[in-house]
Amino acid sequence: MSVNDEFHKRAIRSFVKRTGRKTESQKNALEHYWPKYGLEFQADVQLDFKQIFPAQSGVKLEIGFGNGETFVEMAEQDEAYGYIGIEVHTPGVGQCLKLTHDAQLKNLRIISHDAIEVLESMIPAESIDRVFLFFPDPWHKKRHNKRRIVNDAFKNLLINVMKPGAVLHMATDWQNYAEHMATEMLADSRFQNMGGELGFSEKPGYRPETKFERRGLKLGHGVWDLLFKKIE
Repeated sequence: MSVNDEFHKRAIRSFVKRTGRKTESQKNALEHYWPKYGLEFQADVQLDFKQIFPAQSGVKLEIGFGNGETFVEMAEQDEAYGYIGIEVHTPGVGQCLKLTHDAQLKNLRIISHDAIEVLESMIPAESIDRVFLFFPDPWHKKRHNKRRIVNDAFKNLLINVMKPGAVLHMATDWQNYAEHMATEMLADSRFQNMGGELGFSEKPGYRPETKFERRGLKLGHGVWDLLFKKIE
């Protein structure tokens, strides 16, 4: 593979960075709360979780937390663990900062950067107890399938940062994407399926339902949870 080919391959993103319009409260949160809860991206500078979360026994990581509603709720109900959230959508980061401040959480930090680069550069090897990937962009058009985050390269990064026995928890409301994720994970002998034969699990009680999910369920839309454990 040529250098140009490798660059093109790495330039394919699993997300579109949408700046969006920020509310006044989100702008205020970004200005005043980021210094307390935000972690700046630094290439090849790994995080020291013992320093960041001195009172917590481990670290859980969410990739793409949206507006932070469920992310903050999980952290609030699980104070024994530190929570790292990665999100590129600026209004969502602002909203999450506001919710974090309102809840006065001490076990939550945010990184606003490409999750792949964060996993490559900032997360120490075998340091993560659980990874959450809730409702990622399904890139449902066939020509966009290559942008789906769950692929071999992503799994390789997870294997590096997850502790032995750590769990990857994914959820989606797109059946085709659920089947794609299940196929990817069931084919990887480094992970153990914690669900049924097809790779799907009952929704764990710790995952809150979002207002959009509740609305979809009322309309008869399906939601699929997948849990896979890194083999020890």
